[in-house]
Amino acid sequence: MAAPGLSEQEQAACRGLLELLGTEELMALTDTVTNRLVHPESRQEAIHAILVYSQNVEELLKRRKVYREIILKYLAAHGIAVPPSSEKHLLIDRVKQYWSGQLPTRAAESGERRCAESYGERRKSPQNDLCHLGEEFCQWFFELLNSQHPMGVKSKEGWGPQHFWEDAKMRFCYNTLEKNTEEYVGAEMVSLRLLSLVKEEYLLFNPNLRANGLKCVMSRHGLVLVAVAGTVHRDNTCLGIFEQIFGLISCPLRGNTWKIKVINLKIVGQNALEPGMEIEKPSIKYDSNQLQELYDGKELTV
Repeated sequence: MAAPGLSEQEQAACRGLLELLGTEELMALTDTVTNRLVHPESRQEAIHAILVYSQNVEELLKRRKVYREIILKYLAAHGIAVPPSSEKHLLIDRVKQYWSGQLPTRAAESGERRCAESYGERRKSPQNDLCHLGEEFCQWFFELLNSQHPMGVKSKEGWGPQHFWEDAKMRFCYNTLEKNTEEYVGAEMVSLRLLSLVKEEYLLFNPNLRANGLKCVMSRHGLVLVAVAGTVHRDNTCLGIFEQIFGLISCPLRGNTWKIKVINLKIVGQNALEPGMEIEKPSIKYDSNQLQELYDGKELTV
């Protein structure tokens, strides 16, 4: 349930900042905010309690355990330039402006772009780095997922819920003879459903990481959205095309590591097409605003 004081977007924004706190600071902050009514057993439980019991953003950011250095680090990570000597109340104002959309990230200012440039060109701007992140993530994800196929080349890295946030969500739409939609909540459930597609239904995913097949955008709260299109195969047969949108949030405890928060997967089979129609080339047609709507909780057309 959403807290009465913080909106869902404010909770998501504050969560990203709270992730930068050490575990001891999080537990101490939980004691203060909840007046010792809640005794969390994990970092995520502590963050959840802090968000639920906080009345507003400013009250939370002014807490002593939310150090000035943490806010400064958060702003720097999101490309917001501020003098290092800025006092805490000025940093709080800057964060509030950023979350309200008054200070777009440098990536957003660059606008959306296609991911079809050389590596050297991609390294020239934050948006190019974002695109490179999306490409590397997709290569890692689909290689690992496909390796779970009974006939696949086994990966040294294990598949499992450890690659997802605990409250991860997945929406799976598939159109073969008729349209169907499935929804899953929780890292374990999302992980198992994806695994079953490859291990039990013998599907293999071939992402198109060039031209129009990949698009990336970052929300002002730090959620990276990666949209990728490709083809779906079983044995030597191409069954159709897929579109998959990932919502990624960085893990502050593991350096440059991202975990999956949201997945929207759509599969369209060739037998779902009208007679005489050819299957279209897999590409991403969503623009940045439509991808942003996914983060805002609106349903994308499938």
